[in-house]
Amino acid sequence: MTIPNVTIPNRGVYLDNNATTRVDPDVLAEMLPLFTEHFGNPSSMHAFGAAVGGKIEWARKQVQALLGAAHDSEIIFTSGGTESDNTAILSIIEAYPKKREIVTSVVEHPAVLALCDYLEKKRDYKIHRIPVDNKGNLDIDAYRAALSDQVAIVSIMWANNETGTIFPIEELAQMAKAVGAVFHTDAVQAVGKIPMKLADSAVDMLSLSGHKLHAPKGIGALYVKRGLRFRPMLRGGHQERSRRAGTENAPAIVGLGAAAHLALTHMGEENTRVKAQRDRLEQAILAAVPACFVTGNPDHRLPNTCNIAFEFIEGEAILLLLNEQGIAASSGSACTSGSLEPSHVMRAMGVPYTAAHGATRFSLSRDTTDAEIDHVIAVVPGIIAKLRSLSPYWQQDVAKPKEFAPVYS
Repeated sequence: MTIPNVTIPNRGVYLDNNATTRVDPDVLAEMLPLFTEHFGNPSSMHAFGAAVGGKIEWARKQVQALLGAAHDSEIIFTSGGTESDNTAILSIIEAYPKKREIVTSVVEHPAVLALCDYLEKKRDYKIHRIPVDNKGNLDIDAYRAALSDQVAIVSIMWANNETGTIFPIEELAQMAKAVGAVFHTDAVQAVGKIPMKLADSAVDMLSLSGHKLHAPKGIGALYVKRGLRFRPMLRGGHQERSRRAGTENAPAIVGLGAAAHLALTHMGEENTRVKAQRDRLEQAILAAVPACFVTGNPDHRLPNTCNIAFEFIEGEAILLLLNEQGIAASSGSACTSGSLEPSHVMRAMGVPYTAAHGATRFSLSRDTTDAEIDHVIAVVPGIIAKLRSLSPYWQQDVAKPKEFAPVYS
């Protein structure tokens, strides 16, 4: 089978929106005056500073609205998801020094997992890493067993960045609350894609990152429920009500506010048009390509995310050939970073080794067009056939697996 010689859209096909998104032109338009016109330090008492301070507070209210938070003062601006995650965990273990246990999951982002590894090895914290099943669903029984009055904080992602699988955050937060633990969620992938109402939630802390929702890189926020005991990670000036020192990155903050406003406006589109495009792409690939399957929970996931495991080929090779066709996607395998092992998410779900290396994530956004989906559908079968023709492990009569048994210890 040959790869069709089809016309590549001028801008290429960008289906790696879980990695980062294009800054929306309307967001950029709101940001630009902050560089040359409204350039004052928001801490200054003069009119130049006051103008910028007002814009920052406007942005805070936009993020509050997107999260459904009760108070705009619950929003702390940070440099992104990693800082927000680290701040949440480090703040709570400092605030509750006698509690020496932390609960998280095996499929978290490295921003959480690496910090937990450090706290375990260097500061002697007990870390409970909750497993998932072969669809990426959290083991609720294991989670319940890990909770106790010795747990300082629970940190569980709202939705997985590789598979899009959504966790039952409200249920998990209520369970943590019952034992007196603080509940934090890394919602970097979920914010802007699914509705949230934190004012009515048991969630205590939430992390988000601007560049996942059409704001610039280097800006994020941490939601901290009013009344929660909090210790800042960065100390210095009085910015962010003395909870995050350092002169505010006003252009990026305003960009995040504008992006939050647009995300709330387009929420319905994410869950209708974008979801329909994702489903059409996925169904077409599954119908045209043998021996491939969707990873994660297909019935409970983000509307923009599709992760398909192609057996007997390497994800890195798939990405290279997709790139030649003007298509940007990402691999569920860590081979792109030089590792021979599949990603920790694929291993945690027990995806067979023969398929885990070929896991490929397609993540859409509201920028995605039907023509772009058509292009991907046209070229993927040929790419997979070409790579399998070179694979010594490929056999044409391999059937697409419906279920699979965990193969990793």
